Amino acid sequence: MRRKGIMLIPGLFALYIILHSCSAPLGWPESPLYIFEKSFSDTSLLSDREKVLNEIIGHYAHYDVVAYEDTTTHTTMRTFIISYGFTDLYLEDGRLMQSDRFVHAEQKLSRKNAKSVFSDAAVQAIKPRVQEVELYSKDGIWHLYRPESPSLLGIEGDPSEPLSNDPNDPGLTDPDKDGHPGVTVRISVGKFFKGDIYLIRREIFVNHLTFNNNGTLSGYVIDKSEQFVVGASKKILNQKSNQLQHPDKGLNPVLLVKIDPGIDTPEELMEIRAKIFPEEPEFIRK
Repeated sequence: MRRKGIMLIPGLFALYIILHSCSAPLGWPESPLYIFEKSFSDTSLLSDREKVLNEIIGHYAHYDVVAYEDTTTHTTMRTFIISYGFTDLYLEDGRLMQSDRFVHAEQKLSRKNAKSVFSDAAVQAIKPRVQEVELYSKDGIWHLYRPESPSLLGIEGDPSEPLSNDPNDPGLTDPDKDGHPGVTVRISVGKFFKGDIYLIRREIFVNHLTFNNNGTLSGYVIDKSEQFVVGASKKILNQKSNQLQHPDKGLNPVLLVKIDPGIDTPEELMEIRAKIFPEEPEFIRK
């Protein structure tokens, strides 16, 4: 007699186990992930804002890590998103402005054998608005504060309004140009399962940075972004996602390293990343 029951192909079964397993996820690494220099040794520079401005203005390679926890799965899914790009600081009518351009991102999951990939086309479709930033001194150390300036990814509309939760919103776009709404995240579990999730996002981030004695800027990022799944290549992937940033500042670092203005392409940046940036974080296997 044939036994009745639910049958899943091996890949879907593997994904089901990943999403609904009671087993503990891999652990967070020790915080802070990195120790950056925190003071400027030239005290004359500290007291002269114009000198500091002249030192800070420039073209930077950008590295940041955002740690997330998703509570919609049976047990928490932890994620590191590591972003690479360029940041330019310049004066405009006497105001200090910050322009950001992202070129590549890595995603690391706290589940063994599970992997997600965000294409370079999707990353480069993120267009943060140019934002005026605040330069201020506190306790003899110069800091840079970039306030939030929401921008939309995968949908047209007013970025100051909450993100649409309508999978059929007429404002949906295809910024990574792969024929699907929003931007695509590719999910795989070992060699058995592969599928795509189609997302829209409302990007909202704040930077708190310190001017270091080696000319770098470092600090942490606060991410308040909103995300909505508008579709998927497989039904099992088309479910709500509730990624929230881990509150530990040490798990969410930012590093800006001043580079030659001639280095301005994704290929050039990725060629030098190992020389100027620290190693990417990894989850701890218990």
